[in-house]
Amino acid sequence: MSLSPSEPASGQLTQTQGLMLVLGSAVVWSFGGTLARFLEVQDGWTIVFWRSLFAALFLIGFMLSRDGARGVLRLFRDMGIPGIAVGCCFATASTSFVLALSYTTVANIMLLQASVPLIAALIGWFVFRERVAGSTWVAIAAVICGVLVMVSDSLSGTVSPIGDALALLIALVFSLATVITRRYAHVRMTPAVCLGTIIAGTLAASQTSGFAVSPADFGILIVFGALNFGLGLALFVTGARLVPAALAALFGTAETVLAPLWVALIHNEIPSLNTIIGGSVVLIALLSYLTIELLRQQRLSRRT
Repeated sequence: MSLSPSEPASGQLTQTQGLMLVLGSAVVWSFGGTLARFLEVQDGWTIVFWRSLFAALFLIGFMLSRDGARGVLRLFRDMGIPGIAVGCCFATASTSFVLALSYTTVANIMLLQASVPLIAALIGWFVFRERVAGSTWVAIAAVICGVLVMVSDSLSGTVSPIGDALALLIALVFSLATVITRRYAHVRMTPAVCLGTIIAGTLAASQTSGFAVSPADFGILIVFGALNFGLGLALFVTGARLVPAALAALFGTAETVLAPLWVALIHNEIPSLNTIIGGSVVLIALLSYLTIELLRQQRLSRRT
């Protein structure tokens, strides 16, 4: 999970500390699939509801501690249509993530999500005619090939296509949110994502078969919502605004690597060979793209 941040700059933290916070957010987020696998709740909508509720409470508390009550109200008021759009994207992504876990592996979801920066570049070119470098087109082509390999099992009917479709939807809406956030720099990510959790929770409440969960599941859901989602986002928005976007995205790839590792070690969930091959292609393309982009940004900063 990574978006271009648009929080105000801070003079209290260094770039190195910012990178550590971004890395911390990636590590926290990487446990999402593992936590979900511990849950015994059968209805995915019930999970979405409780996760969204606890995430919203954490994010509201986080914003209140930083901006105060009046500041939080002002943030929500000033979001406008772009903020609502980003919130809808996050609502779709967070809901799809939980539902996708019932149909496919954590590795499939995370490796398909790794293509977000490149899909965002493609959307930016198509919608806003943003310039796309030749190296980016090569990386996009490689990602498309990798994704096709990863979803080949579902295309052939070997496994359900629903999981891969939801994972691709996550990547698409995250990419769209990235483009919107970059295009409208005044949009603050935290209230927009908080709005997304409220939208997702409201939708889940209308779809769930019931809200009752066991005490053990309730404890896991608190961690899943408040810490895995809420704390991860708080770390990211605090740290990512202090470092170049490409560098933040580069450190954020730790989530893509660690998430399948945790679920394999703890739950013995081993991805298919096609997922490993296709995911490796996607990851190599992403890392190459981010490295080239980071070097380009460094050259531009030296010129100025």
